[in-house]
Amino acid sequence: MSEKFWIGGIYLKEEGGYEIILKSLTHYKKRLQTIHASPEVKEAAAMFAPVLQSQAKKRIPMIENAKIDIEKFLVDSKIIESLQQDLEIIEKALECRKSDIEKAETTSDEYFLKLVENLDESKKDLPQIENALKKIKLYSE
Repeated sequence: MSEKFWIGGIYLKEEGGYEIILKSLTHYKKRLQTIHASPEVKEAAAMFAPVLQSQAKKRIPMIENAKIDIEKFLVDSKIIESLQQDLEIIEKALECRKSDIEKAETTSDEYFLKLVENLDESKKDLPQIENALKKIKLYSE
């Protein structure tokens, strides 16, 4: 009987996927730290803004833990279980970065342009983000 193994681990370590994931986690943290200035929060009903800000504060330590787990995994591949527990936050970070790059491009909103910093360079990350999202969801026999 063969065991399932996580293709995402191979992608992270062997294919250098950790770079786009760490970049996305850093972006996600920055996004959550500045959520009060986000156009979506400004447009949200006043009663929802504090809830969103509260949830953002709870996620920031999760982002930091995911970064630490990735660094540990890069040193010792046997620590894969702790990294797999971070998959939800990793996916959210990748999706957030992708979405914010697209919003910066389509809306030209100052908030998103400032958040993604260099739009032309950030757009080059989109194929890597798509690839990372696919790979981290894959398991094989």
